[in-house]
Amino acid sequence: MKLAGKPSVKSLSLGELETAFTAMEQPLYRARQVLHWLYEKRAASFAAMTDLPAALRAQLEERFTFAGLETVRALGSADTTRKYLFQLPDGALIESVLIPASPALYGLESERLTLCISTQVGCAYGCKFCASGLDGWSRNLEPGEIVDQVLRVEEAAGERIDNIVFMGMGEPLANFDSLLRAITIINSPWGVGLGARRITVSTSGLAPQICLLAEQPLQIRLAISLHGATDEIRGKIMPVNKKYNLQTLLEACAYYQERKKQRISFEYILIRDLNDGPEQAGHLARHAGSLRAKVNLIPYNTVEGLPWERPSRERQEEFLRILKRAGVAATIRREKGHDIDAACGQLRRQTQRDKSLQNVPTSVN
Repeated sequence: MKLAGKPSVKSLSLGELETAFTAMEQPLYRARQVLHWLYEKRAASFAAMTDLPAALRAQLEERFTFAGLETVRALGSADTTRKYLFQLPDGALIESVLIPASPALYGLESERLTLCISTQVGCAYGCKFCASGLDGWSRNLEPGEIVDQVLRVEEAAGERIDNIVFMGMGEPLANFDSLLRAITIINSPWGVGLGARRITVSTSGLAPQICLLAEQPLQIRLAISLHGATDEIRGKIMPVNKKYNLQTLLEACAYYQERKKQRISFEYILIRDLNDGPEQAGHLARHAGSLRAKVNLIPYNTVEGLPWERPSRERQEEFLRILKRAGVAATIRREKGHDIDAACGQLRRQTQRDKSLQNVPTSVN
């Protein structure tokens, strides 16, 4: 992000930083030193980079900003899920959610900690069940603002993240360039150093960008927020379906799978009396079967002001049985953080409604 005309050092790749050092007539190895301080030692300022000459640190201070995220609130639940509300340098608010070990979480083999991070302030896609889009879209996040969520949460948790899911606020593929740059920083050995197969991008169904993502030299995972197995049902709750219907979306998924040679996942939020019946389960089984896709069923996390409810436990299990009888690899992801309103956008909306935002203390319950 640019502040006062200065780019954030956390948005730069190794190559870009080396180019900047060449322009400053500095040796290229200094670029790796800076990145080592950023992502290994987690320095909070250029001044902390003590093996760099003082004159160089002053130059870096003049050319780049170190501005990062400020933790506004941190809430913890009984199941150890943690939700973080961050304020950006321009005052905007975003959320990240830290989720403990859970089987088949977002299609990942979760060993310890999974972090769900945001890519936009708000969301323009208006899914009817989601809190993120209730206040509309404000702007895209810069790469450094995306990466800094990882750094700040690891600092708060005192542990390294095992998996990252781009499934927080916003539509990741609508911020495509920043997404790719952030993934590069998170994945690279000179950056955060997290393996590509431990990174999942979730999309509401932007078919052209799915195809474009398939062309990238990244072995990341793809999850599709499906939530409806027919155009009729999906169209009721996901406006994106009017632009890219199920056939178009499934064709893009098939292309991605062909190019990447890996299975995709379907995320399917179960909403009472809307998409939780046996007919939808049958259609979903056919879609998943045609692509050999995994299905993660998610009981709806209720949102204040929205009419939707989660189905009964028995109805959830019946939906799962229909999928499994059809030979689909499927699980029910039992909700984490329901007691702290961990669905995307909820904490941000609550805080925005609080007129005394500046006086809200940072706390973990």
